[in-house]
Amino acid sequence: MSRARFYTAEELDTWVPLAALLELLPRELDAQLQRDADLTHFDYVALSALTNADGHRLQMKRLASVTNATLPRLSHVITRLERRGLVRREPSTVDARATDVVITAEGRRVVLRATPGHVENVRRVLLDRLTAEQAQSLREVAAAVLGELDPDGAMAATRPR
Repeated sequence: MSRARFYTAEELDTWVPLAALLELLPRELDAQLQRDADLTHFDYVALSALTNADGHRLQMKRLASVTNATLPRLSHVITRLERRGLVRREPSTVDARATDVVITAEGRRVVLRATPGHVENVRRVLLDRLTAEQAQSLREVAAAVLGELDPDGAMAATRPR
């Protein structure tokens, strides 16, 4: 039986602030988008991906990858967005067995109205706080951790642009 490993003081100094960031940043992003557009951050990411996609549509599997989500989570969110008239599901134009998600004109209006406030909020709470070197380090740290969490590169964030 292996001995339990505990954090060193230095590891705690790394982990505790990161754990706080993981809790506080999503809360801040959601709060601003809820206030401005009645969207969660994940709703916004999905609608943005559809807005930027060719024909404003993506196959569910591709949208899950682009949004770094599981299919069950994405399906739940798409159902909510459908009820609001922001997206619709259609048979895939490429694969008869698959489903595409298409953003509606209202969905595009909502996400485009939300974008300036969202970008400003991300700049305010994160990007403007970092030096160029810190931003580069953050990209490297994210890549290292994502390499462990998504070793097959299924999620868009782990694939190079």
